[in-house]
Amino acid sequence: MNKTKIAVLVSGGGTNLQALIDAQESGKLRSGEIVFVVSNKPGAYALERAKKAGIETMTLCRSDCGGQEGFETALMTALDSHGIELIVLAGFMSILSARFTGHYEKRIINIHPSLIPSFCGKGYYGLRVHEAALAYGVKVTGATVHYVNEIPDGGQIILQEPVHIQPGDTPEILQRRVMEQAEWRILPEAAELISAEIQKKKENKA
Repeated sequence: MNKTKIAVLVSGGGTNLQALIDAQESGKLRSGEIVFVVSNKPGAYALERAKKAGIETMTLCRSDCGGQEGFETALMTALDSHGIELIVLAGFMSILSARFTGHYEKRIINIHPSLIPSFCGKGYYGLRVHEAALAYGVKVTGATVHYVNEIPDGGQIILQEPVHIQPGDTPEILQRRVMEQAEWRILPEAAELISAEIQKKKENKA
């Protein structure tokens, strides 16, 4: 089967990347294959996870590309040369421009650690999201997989998974539970869903 070629963009430890790799190895992600992992941070542990799984990696820093435009141009060149059909942002800490997201319309997905439209948008990332949820006093939070456009967390929602907040939760405890109960489950599920859709479109064109 001619699988959908997936690239994962990372910046940190790569726990969501690991969830995708595990899903691929277990057969939950079967319509797509992760063929390329790109980090915008040198030494990100996510790169080690990719290498262990035999996936090609690349480090690309904005500072080496003369700014955002040069960075995105180099990234687009690398992705297109690998025939990438689906891009998954997995803890990728860089806002992408309309030029970039438009080039891959409906082919970039992201995981956000809240139920969008709550606690999302500019400035809401990492622990900040969970700190805000606890400060606000919501009883349910969760994670959202959405398409990526030029607006932070602004693209169409694909999947959501709720997670209940427990008495005594700290931002760190809540972050871990949202990862385990929501992010690591729905990101591979969404990757499979979109990969299968891309496959279907290719078959219909053939």
